[in-house]
Amino acid sequence: MSATDFDHVDDVSPSVRLRAHEAVSVVVSDDHNYERGVDAARAVAHGVHAEYGAEGLTEMAVALSLKLAEAIERIAVDQGLTATDLTDVWFAA
Repeated sequence: MSATDFDHVDDVSPSVRLRAHEAVSVVVSDDHNYERGVDAARAVAHGVHAEYGAEGLTEMAVALSLKLAEAIERIAVDQGLTATDLTDVWFAA
């Protein structure tokens, strides 16, 4: 698989894609206060649910998954790993 295999995020509605971006941005923009970033991301998710319902929340989860898969693929290539192996490392419990 290559990073271009995950370009289907364009199939997600622009408004939900914008909210997915917002959810990630609030977490990475406040790296000195983890709790505040998590609370802000939850607020974005609650807002998507309130505005678009479960379908919108599902769409946002898919958009986030596609973008994360794209990023993992790129990082894996740089590190000489498979995306599957890197995913297993990142999400190992």
